[in-house]
Amino acid sequence: MMHFADSLTFSGRKVVAAWAALPFPALSGSSLPDILSAHQQDVPWKLLSSWKEQKVSCCFAQSVVLRGICQEESTSCPGQPRSPLHSCESPEQVLQQFFHTQFPGAFSTFHVLQQPCDTRPPFPQFFSPLLTRRGFLQDKAQGYSSGGVESIPVLAALQSSPGLHWLLSGLCRELRAPNVRRWSSFFMAGVEQDDFQEALEELKTLSQCYETGFGASEDEADSD
Repeated sequence: MMHFADSLTFSGRKVVAAWAALPFPALSGSSLPDILSAHQQDVPWKLLSSWKEQKVSCCFAQSVVLRGICQEESTSCPGQPRSPLHSCESPEQVLQQFFHTQFPGAFSTFHVLQQPCDTRPPFPQFFSPLLTRRGFLQDKAQGYSSGGVESIPVLAALQSSPGLHWLLSGLCRELRAPNVRRWSSFFMAGVEQDDFQEALEELKTLSQCYETGFGASEDEADSD
């Protein structure tokens, strides 16, 4: 994972954020262009990493993986294309077109796997009764418990984006707040004060690598 993250980072950046749609919000019988066309205003996934900024409007680099949308469900129907997405010839091209619109200029890679994510026990059974056994959405609840969901389509991504500036600078502020000199056990564990301060400076420098210059950053008020 560390080497994979390195492939998405440059210009001094070292951290990526994880996103996932689990399950991918796909209606039963819908094509991939139909599904993504319903999310033109926002990407259909949730942040897994811990920071308060939930919406990302741009990114530097990303790797996106879609699982469980088979070929016949992901290509457009014959006839007049209803959108640029419907004119794409493959699921990879559909993803490329969609994310190029969402994040223009970002370095991106896309992978489509037909095999869905297996959700049979002991996978946690927390699914909505609106899901079919294959994890697709339906208008009516199924006649079986959520434990009957055997697999789900998943959209996931690792992303290097400006939002990581808030995550890293916030972590830096939290680490600076307490007076570590009062924690004898902290330094008994082998941590040196100078090493600790150096690590904080490196963390602050790392957070600055994710700034884009648009808008004021929250850590400007830091009094170092």
